[in-house]
Amino acid sequence: MENETLIRLTVFFGLFALFAALEALLPRRKRRAPQSKRWVTNWAISIADTLTLRLVAIAVPLLAVGAAIDASNQGYGLLNRIDGPIWAETLVAVLFFDFAIWAQHLVTHKVPFLWRFHRVHHADRDIDVSTAIRFHPVEIAFSMALKIGLVYLLGPSALAIFLFEIILNGTAMFNHANIRLPLALDAILRRVLVTPDMHRVHHSDKRSEHDSNYGFSLSIWDRMFGTYIAQPAKGHDAMIIGLQWQDERPNRLGWSLLLPFRRK
Repeated sequence: MENETLIRLTVFFGLFALFAALEALLPRRKRRAPQSKRWVTNWAISIADTLTLRLVAIAVPLLAVGAAIDASNQGYGLLNRIDGPIWAETLVAVLFFDFAIWAQHLVTHKVPFLWRFHRVHHADRDIDVSTAIRFHPVEIAFSMALKIGLVYLLGPSALAIFLFEIILNGTAMFNHANIRLPLALDAILRRVLVTPDMHRVHHSDKRSEHDSNYGFSLSIWDRMFGTYIAQPAKGHDAMIIGLQWQDERPNRLGWSLLLPFRRK
């Protein structure tokens, strides 16, 4: 798609700056770790993710949007065999992939091998907009491989995948942001969207709480499948973010990247 990268980067950096500014103005929780150290590490992990996808693109030239274009040209996928309105196909695709990401997220908590990589995300001792970009490169590569496979299965348009990825990135930054929303607004928004207070429960060090609220964009999947928890048991101010055994080491890049290969 023309100017795809420019549009995605503009939206990404614009939203990151917006949520970072709101965190400074309306913080929900006091930070436990120095912001500078965490942000350097989290951004470095994000850069490693980008480089990993570049390497993946060498072996598998078609990433998600490219796969959608190829599937359309080859006639692969369910939607490429159905002659329906573009808006309906786009809506179906966005809902389908949002559910797929919800299901993938749940699986990464249930399968020990996948959890070893996903816990790099949960090892962050605070949760803010930078946590949304803290995912181990192996998990990012796995997620992209799954997405490509589902693109060929469903056959969505390139536009639908493009919109979905922008929505996913934007909502992930929003629900990880350390923002204090008015309770009334939070209650309204979380009927459809995952809010910061809702997702913060998922980052609790309590196993029963971090095995809940798996959604990144829509809150409906957790309500539908019984994995929804409204509030943390200790409240948002007293709850502990992260993993039960952790210390200051998650602030270090090398330690974080090697965490999946450690015994803990």
